[in-house]
Amino acid sequence: MTSSGFSLSSTAEEVTHGIHGSGLTAIVTGTTHGIGIETARVLALRGVHVIMGVRNINAGKVVREEILKEIPKAKVSVMELDLSSMASVRKFASEFNSSSLPLNILINNAGICAAPFTLSKDNIELQFATNYLGHFLLTNLLLDTMKKTANESKKEGRIIIVSSDGHNYTYPEGILFEKINDESSFDRWKAYGQSKLANILHANELARYLKEDGVNITANSLHPGAIITNIVSPEVGQTIPKGLLNVLGEFVIKSVQQNRKVGCYYESRRNFRNMMEVAGDEAGSIPTELCGRPA
Repeated sequence: MTSSGFSLSSTAEEVTHGIHGSGLTAIVTGTTHGIGIETARVLALRGVHVIMGVRNINAGKVVREEILKEIPKAKVSVMELDLSSMASVRKFASEFNSSSLPLNILINNAGICAAPFTLSKDNIELQFATNYLGHFLLTNLLLDTMKKTANESKKEGRIIIVSSDGHNYTYPEGILFEKINDESSFDRWKAYGQSKLANILHANELARYLKEDGVNITANSLHPGAIITNIVSPEVGQTIPKGLLNVLGEFVIKSVQQNRKVGCYYESRRNFRNMMEVAGDEAGSIPTELCGRPA
């Protein structure tokens, strides 16, 4: 049991018990599988209007219907978003910004893991494009709307970037900017770690920028915990290097409900800042010079 009163076995529902999110709007990416579904479901349960950013619209609609069956009064919308395509990201952001909806919470959750070497539609290595660049661009394009919402509502905005302890298992040099698309030096697991390291650098630099700018929005990255979802296929799972297992914790595997509690705590609790001052010590030690400022 931690000082928060919750433990490793706590679920997202438990850590958000008593939280009322009516009047809040959240965008959650990657909500057709795993912890993305649980994130959308629990936020909807607490009254938040959830915008599901999904690559597969039909799959998103199925998830939405499942949530509505359980929570008939839930406010859940589905919008198409392919984070590996910068054109799709721009289209999504443009449509949302034109909707006049507020934006209180942005949860950059979508991701792919240990994919074989593939280039995106923009000719960028797929994991780096999906896990980092797409979310970086999305955040930048939505930031003005979040600032406007925070200013008008007088409620703190929250940006949550789902990273991984796998950021420790990357190339020895860190992010190989000059070799992102170099197939000869590509390692699927180190490329994944590289993208997760980029997520942390993004969150750290964004948090610094928002604080310096006096904006009432917080930005944090998190490791949700070691969990087996379909982000890793059984075939790919068999290729996990021993070094990465040592990083993630070979025997600390949690359920989706338990796993998602970390993000839901950050998104909803009032002592959010104090918790992050403790939980963010290690991540905060990572240099931020390589991360670009928001536009």
